[in-house]
Amino acid sequence: MDVVLASSPVDGDVGCWDLQTGAEQMRYRSCASAPHGLASVAGRFLASSQVGNSSSGSILYWSWHKPQVEIKSFPVEPIVSLVSDPDGSFLLGGGSSGNIYIWEIGSGKLLRKWQGHYLAVSCLLFLDNSLIASGSDDGCVRVWNLVSIFGERDNERMKDPFLFSFQEHALRITDIVSGFGSSNSILISSSEDRTCKVWSLSKGKQIRLITFPCIINAIALDPGEDVFYAGGRDGKIYLAALNATCPSNGKFDEYIITCLNEHSKAVTCLEITKDGLSLVSGSDDGTVRVWDIKSQRVIRVLKLRDGPVSNILLVQLPNSTSNLERVAKLPSLDKNLDPTGTLTAIRISPLNGPPDFGYCSSRLMLNAIKELKQRSSVGAMEMELDRLREEQRVCAQLLQRRKKLFDDLWRARIDTLLDDDQ
Repeated sequence: MDVVLASSPVDGDVGCWDLQTGAEQMRYRSCASAPHGLASVAGRFLASSQVGNSSSGSILYWSWHKPQVEIKSFPVEPIVSLVSDPDGSFLLGGGSSGNIYIWEIGSGKLLRKWQGHYLAVSCLLFLDNSLIASGSDDGCVRVWNLVSIFGERDNERMKDPFLFSFQEHALRITDIVSGFGSSNSILISSSEDRTCKVWSLSKGKQIRLITFPCIINAIALDPGEDVFYAGGRDGKIYLAALNATCPSNGKFDEYIITCLNEHSKAVTCLEITKDGLSLVSGSDDGTVRVWDIKSQRVIRVLKLRDGPVSNILLVQLPNSTSNLERVAKLPSLDKNLDPTGTLTAIRISPLNGPPDFGYCSSRLMLNAIKELKQRSSVGAMEMELDRLREEQRVCAQLLQRRKKLFDDLWRARIDTLLDDDQ
């Protein structure tokens, strides 16, 4: 089932509705998340950062089938933005001080912490399993390589570990989205300076600037990557072209095609379905609107009980909840940095049948292997082989990522030389 989730920055519930019918499915209680503070962890459970009036915040977990909070964690500082990697192995948090945190979900360990920005990290994005992008109140957009970050022992003192640092925006970054292609993709950022900028990650530079009539709070990229939608503080949703210009009417920038106008207050968040047929928008007017992209008309209006809408997620819920019971057994997230920085939890999935996204401590696994070895059992040999296969798989993935990074850097260097020759 495809569902729409919406949260508010005031103390209230997270609403959950069926995308196709608009029927309410659940209300997840006690959530007050700032923009970009709501995350689906690989579709297995819901996580949210809570930022109140106090100097500290919290991170909460909910199971899909229970309205109550199941796990509470208390980081050392308020976490503004929160995102999970595509596999649901890591949780990435952007702090109010500009620090970026990486937790291992299975063990709760804080693996890495580094000063990513000078001001609060307003938004975070996984480009793939190894590349992340961050936007900040300092107006800077940065792209990071996790392979390099995990390769550093004293990562709190790393000097310029980012791949790119785009500093052309004049004010706070409000949102970032990316296309397909990882390190060869495009990145779009919106800012309170009333512009959206398009960046080429293969070239490491800005390739387009679009100026809007108002501040843009949120953006959503069409799957075809020909256009993108920008939600403005004037309550309008602007449709902008990426690969062509539009006839000038003297009213909008040359890249702005049209605008959609149904919200009575500022548009705060946008999401687009994977098939590119529907656009979902949230607003300070407290409504979530589902748009038919072809006709550019609202086909459904959903209402939060209290306050404005700060976040929207589109999630495909699993058909069975049997593998979600383990959420309550996950550990809370550590406050302090793990001195070893090593991964200690391994995701276990069966060879046959539906995937099981549970976690098992590697220490428990090694103890089980040791015990079985003492019994000289065949099971110990099979478990040892499985462990070696997992290590081989991880090493192979790391090697492929390093090769891809080298190829991307080589292509970028060649493109730069060719551009200079022209």
